[in-house]
Amino acid sequence: MSDAPVLKLYNTLTREKEAFEPIDRNNVRMYVCGPTVYDYAHIGNARPAIVFDVLYRLLRHRYGAGHVTYVRNITDVDDKINVRALRDYPGLPLNEAIRKVTEPTYEQYQKDVTALGCLPPTHQPRATEFVLPREDGKADMVTLIQSLLDRGNAYHARGEGGSEILFDTASMAEYGRLSKRNLDEQQAGARVAVEAHKKSPADFVLWKESSAEEPGWAAHFHLPGGGHADIRGRPGWHIECSAMSAAYLGEVFDIHGGGLDLIFPHHENEIAQSRCAHGTEVMANVWMHNGFLQVEGRKMSKSEGNFVTIHELLETEKFGGRKWPGEVLRLAMLMTHYREPIDFSVRKLEEAESLVAKWRRRVAGAKPADVNAEFVAALADDLDMAEYLRLLNAGDLEPAALAGAAALIGIDLAELETDIDVAEFVASRLAFILDKNWAEADRIRDELLAQGIQLKDGKDPATGERVTTWEVKR
Repeated sequence: MSDAPVLKLYNTLTREKEAFEPIDRNNVRMYVCGPTVYDYAHIGNARPAIVFDVLYRLLRHRYGAGHVTYVRNITDVDDKINVRALRDYPGLPLNEAIRKVTEPTYEQYQKDVTALGCLPPTHQPRATEFVLPREDGKADMVTLIQSLLDRGNAYHARGEGGSEILFDTASMAEYGRLSKRNLDEQQAGARVAVEAHKKSPADFVLWKESSAEEPGWAAHFHLPGGGHADIRGRPGWHIECSAMSAAYLGEVFDIHGGGLDLIFPHHENEIAQSRCAHGTEVMANVWMHNGFLQVEGRKMSKSEGNFVTIHELLETEKFGGRKWPGEVLRLAMLMTHYREPIDFSVRKLEEAESLVAKWRRRVAGAKPADVNAEFVAALADDLDMAEYLRLLNAGDLEPAALAGAAALIGIDLAELETDIDVAEFVASRLAFILDKNWAEADRIRDELLAQGIQLKDGKDPATGERVTTWEVKR
């Protein structure tokens, strides 16, 4: 371990790249904000899943697979989900109804990220399981909110929508440290509108009363001064991750990750809740954030017509007129440094596909070898994928070393069972093309297509040579 390169990670909290030293080398702990399973995950959701999977793999490589705990939550507490659950399953308890509503999208998300080469996290807690006090004693939202009330960091107020428990941002001197915003600049980031009953516009909802027509959980709170409040309601967004991270990782852990858009208000408010509830100096030692994603140079949105889900990329011909293999989608994401904005485009996917095809030809079935130290050093420098890809493309790299290095970043270069047969047909077709025997070349192409194998001709970006890739048309 003493010869291993220093692991350096960019910490959003300090705006610096720092040497990483875990709190406990026998249990390195990381939490990443996962999806809201109201609908299928979009391609923007894929970026943090892939980025932090690479970091997870690096941590496992460095400290041992059994010494890393990775938690990625599932948000299934959401007003849209709750309303649909009440509408579609009125006779079931709320948690059971929510499970019915979200199970299909949850299962699809698991299939999607698996196709993208992501390892399953150690734990994937669902928010609904951590709303009320638990029999196992793990952290829950209601108990955390009570702690904030007891410590003077939260208060009870009544607005137009009913009773609320709110976090008092003025009670925390360092509120705004992560986002580097003054309190006067803050805007409340709860899922509900800012109302006049708040002490400050920056105060955010911890618990919100539900109307008789709205679903909710029954919660009892002891208020400062000896009073109490029974509020049938639902939690604010931010308290969910504070509870789930504490449940599996403790009051202070090593790394918290997510998208750049979560710095404020979500992560800022997580820190406030967790630090104040537990009386700690930090919630996580390192905060990491991946950059924004655009699609073909524009912000992704349904109104722009460029909104695309992971499922659509993998299973339909919506993007670029074809389906894309998971390893190609993964590599296309990794070709841009995780902290930089990425323009997700057909051109980038084609470049990634060409690289995967070239590497597969070079590997030629070789078993992955142990990863060379220079590859580990590249990843250890804040996941420097530019250097990592430069090393992967080195012409003198042995096939087994190439396979091993690709595997470390989650790209499997092992050939499918049909690869060898298809490769023979592709080679024959290329020979016919060189002889200008277009009829035979077309015959091979059409025969393969009839068997569900589609060929795609292109050029190697580095050499300009003709490259033919293929995919199974489902």
